[in-house]
Amino acid sequence: MIDLKNAKRIHCIGIGGIGLSAIADILIAKGYEVSGSDMNKGENVEKLIRDGAKIYIGHSAENVEGADLVIYSAAIGEDNPELARAHELGIKTVTRAEMLGRLMEQSHTSIAIAGTHGKTTTTSMISLILKNADVDPTLLVGGNLHELEGNVRVGHGDYFVTEACEYMDSFLSLRPKVEIILNIDSDHLDYFRDIEHISESFQKFARLVPEDGMIIAYSANPFVSRAVKGLDNVITFGLEESCDYAAINIEFDHGGLPTYELYKHGEQIGTIHLSIPGEHNILNSLAAIACADMLGIESAVTKKTLAEFKGTERRFDILGTTAKGAKVVDDYAHHPTEIRATLSAAHNIPHKKMWVLFQPHTYTRTIALFDEFAASFGEADCVVLVEIYAAREKNIHKISSSSLVPAIKKHFPDKEVRYFPTFEEIAEFVNENSEEGDLIITMGAGDVYKIGEMLIEKGEE
Repeated sequence: MIDLKNAKRIHCIGIGGIGLSAIADILIAKGYEVSGSDMNKGENVEKLIRDGAKIYIGHSAENVEGADLVIYSAAIGEDNPELARAHELGIKTVTRAEMLGRLMEQSHTSIAIAGTHGKTTTTSMISLILKNADVDPTLLVGGNLHELEGNVRVGHGDYFVTEACEYMDSFLSLRPKVEIILNIDSDHLDYFRDIEHISESFQKFARLVPEDGMIIAYSANPFVSRAVKGLDNVITFGLEESCDYAAINIEFDHGGLPTYELYKHGEQIGTIHLSIPGEHNILNSLAAIACADMLGIESAVTKKTLAEFKGTERRFDILGTTAKGAKVVDDYAHHPTEIRATLSAAHNIPHKKMWVLFQPHTYTRTIALFDEFAASFGEADCVVLVEIYAAREKNIHKISSSSLVPAIKKHFPDKEVRYFPTFEEIAEFVNENSEEGDLIITMGAGDVYKIGEMLIEKGEE
């Protein structure tokens, strides 16, 4: 049990991360003295300093001295000097997920959004619906949302909304009353053995919901169906009229934006317009609608919010245009399923040539899903590969993005596939060869977006 009553000073190791910085924000708002450390002084750290947190750049054992409780992010290993010193001093240490679960327990209705794909977008949709309904929710989003001026909002109402990440089984530390399970797919195979292992974790996650709670689940995914099998408190969503909430008669306008008829329990109850493209976002919106409806939010608020929602930062984020008139979009897709979904959405947007500048994320994911990655670029006209973003890993496997070039060509012999080792070379190549009407998508969970910024800057010179 995490005792917050007797904790005056709380120290956060890895406080600059998007997840732990949000926890720190909530703790500051609740009146706790918060300190923390991180290797870099980014935007999240700067904001926390302005809010009153004491931040140390770099990790040092003495930083934790005097703390009553230490929280650490998933990126922090047992050999971290601050974590080791906290153990020596007998200071209570908890993971970010454990603290998040404790904070959820303090709310009347906690809502956790899980799934391999779509968590941030769906969390954003639900967050804005509740915010616009004036119920004063507390919100934790896994990406920056313009309407929140960041990724966290501290409210005083009954609702607590957060993403629930399956990596390292962290979502099993949460305490949701309402769960959304969007999908289950192979990922994080540096931790999970295989899809069966992932499915088992989601089954455990589904059983965290109390009897008076609710699970909102995507019925067409067999692993999701397995996760909720035998449970009575399940609401389904999907593209089949047999679902509790269904999208029927989907149409896309000239800009690739969808409209659909919303069915509830087999009866049409309205028409939904979205301002973000793609079938995957139709599914995300259905999950948000089901959640809002279950919570008693007026349908007019939900419809208006979804119609105005332009997306979260780095989710099909329109950055601008190049000097030649090519549109530059940035997207967080870093899994084969996400790549296919994003390119399918982009296909509905008018363009001449579709460029995909893809940066694989982590060596283990690239190796584990290598063949799936190679086969996922069917909608693209030209694929330019960026070197792998290491994140938390070391390249012990000696793999490079260049290895994907022949693999992609094997699936698509007529497709143009290139690899360049530097951002500058990629920007130069794309700038020289793209033209007006082209669509350029920088894609990946790392820093590939910087290439898009470079392309736009070239147009401003």
